[in-house]
Amino acid sequence: MAATATTKPSPSALSSSLSNPSPLPRTHKTPSSFSPKTLPKPTFPLKTSCLSRTPKPSSFTLRSKNPISDVFSAANQNPDGRSVDYDDDEKPREECGVVGIYGDPEASRLCYLALHALQHRGQEGAGIVCVQDDVLQSITGVGLVSEVFNHTKLNQLPGDLAIGHVRYSTAGSSMLKNVQPFVAGYRFGSVGVAHNGNLVNYRSLRARLEDSGSIFNTSSDTEVVLHLIAISKHRPFLLRIVDACEQIQGAYSMVFVTKDKLVAVRDPHGFRPLVMGRRSNGSVVFASETCALDLIEATYEREVFPGEVVVVDKEGVQSLCLMSHPQPKQCIFEHIYFALPNSVVFGRSVYESRRAFGEILATEAPVDCDVVIAVPDSGVVAALGYAAKAGVAFQQGLIRSHYVGRTFIEPSQKIRDFGVKLKLSPVRAVLEGKRVVVVDDSIVRGTTSSKIVRLLKEAGAKEVHMRIASPPIIGSCYYGVDTPSSEELISNRMSVEEIREFIGSDSLAFLPIGKLEKMLGSQSPNFCYACFSGKYPVEPREIKVKRVGDSLDDGLVGSFENIDGGWVQANHSPKEEKDKEFEGVVI
Repeated sequence: MAATATTKPSPSALSSSLSNPSPLPRTHKTPSSFSPKTLPKPTFPLKTSCLSRTPKPSSFTLRSKNPISDVFSAANQNPDGRSVDYDDDEKPREECGVVGIYGDPEASRLCYLALHALQHRGQEGAGIVCVQDDVLQSITGVGLVSEVFNHTKLNQLPGDLAIGHVRYSTAGSSMLKNVQPFVAGYRFGSVGVAHNGNLVNYRSLRARLEDSGSIFNTSSDTEVVLHLIAISKHRPFLLRIVDACEQIQGAYSMVFVTKDKLVAVRDPHGFRPLVMGRRSNGSVVFASETCALDLIEATYEREVFPGEVVVVDKEGVQSLCLMSHPQPKQCIFEHIYFALPNSVVFGRSVYESRRAFGEILATEAPVDCDVVIAVPDSGVVAALGYAAKAGVAFQQGLIRSHYVGRTFIEPSQKIRDFGVKLKLSPVRAVLEGKRVVVVDDSIVRGTTSSKIVRLLKEAGAKEVHMRIASPPIIGSCYYGVDTPSSEELISNRMSVEEIREFIGSDSLAFLPIGKLEKMLGSQSPNFCYACFSGKYPVEPREIKVKRVGDSLDDGLVGSFENIDGGWVQANHSPKEEKDKEFEGVVI
């Protein structure tokens, strides 16, 4: 269960000088054999503030202007309204990336570039909100960043303050209204928000708000946060955010924008990443990954700490402790799959982590082989680590097509493994007559792995040995990652040997979770392993049930009542029985 907030700041405390907002160290030590490069310590001055339970009366006054929302759709759909995705991609998929920029005259263009760098975190929707003359202006659309935005549209987003968002989602006629950032007006002004994560108590919060008369325009849990901010009894915007965050549970790395402020918030467990940097002109940047900072030439300074609120305005950078936070539980899959290898996530180099995973596999599951190849692109770095440790040549045995879109017309005469062949082409010269080790980052359903093994053998591979740079996935994620139902997770239904037989490889080995934890060293307790263990650091009070065959079930198609799946009430301890009044119900 997420930690309960203990205190709120008083307006007078906002200018006070306090100690660091988080007891977490700003640099993390790791075992010397896998130590990431040392990162610079933060340099910009921080004002920090403790939060007191009862805020003093505020003299803050806010003037409101209606936001201007220009919405453009780049969706190309089939006649039946549904995209056909032959990706057949059984990988867990990150659902979004966020960016925020304060103090740069080209904020929207820099936001656009940063979203390009974060495109791997979401490919089906993008949006930017900027502030000009105290007005929040928004452009959102369905498609890739380059499809949603062009020079003309970016010209409509002037100003030195902006936030942006990319998301992965299902396709559908009602998807556009769920593309973030969201912008809303309330009695004290306008606010925009971009959210990475998932709220586990969304259903009960929404039911409570609807009972009080709130009207929802989307089926996104992010909209709940805006409602909570709007109905808060506190006047300063910062206190409204704190008030809202005290009521939500789960994973959230969010950036907010008002007419004069940029605010970044990270949940108390720090499930999803969020970093802070600065450009040479002094502008402050927040982003989901450091690769976005690199592209726009912003210097990485530090993470936003779990449970921290960072406010940037004309007074400078101010940091507050949102709530007392428990042991951090950062998503381990950021290092296994989601983040780009050139990013630093949770204080560690993603490249070095993945290379270490491959080295561990070579040590723990060696096999006589002639060549090591990777399933591109996410398996490449681990394969390099495996090959180096095993003393075997790494070669490019599978070529990935980077020109594959999401919609294809399959020939009437069925072609076996059509989807995989569209994306991956075997190199016969590398494979023929060889004992091949193929390294991938994960196995979820097993269907794609079986097709890859068959593809390699049809190309002449004598033996195919599969090595997986993660432990077996046995549990769904409730913290902002798209994973199938537990019934579809092959490791939840089969032993390793049974999986090997299913995919047809000559041998199969996963990264041992004990070795993974040992590699992470003193940082190991700071990571969430729920998808490997089924033990959730924040137990969902409402469990989202996915039907077998659904790859994503987040309510983006149709109304909230027509979500393809449903919500059930989770088990509660006696202490929680008193909360049943606002708990989720079965749809």
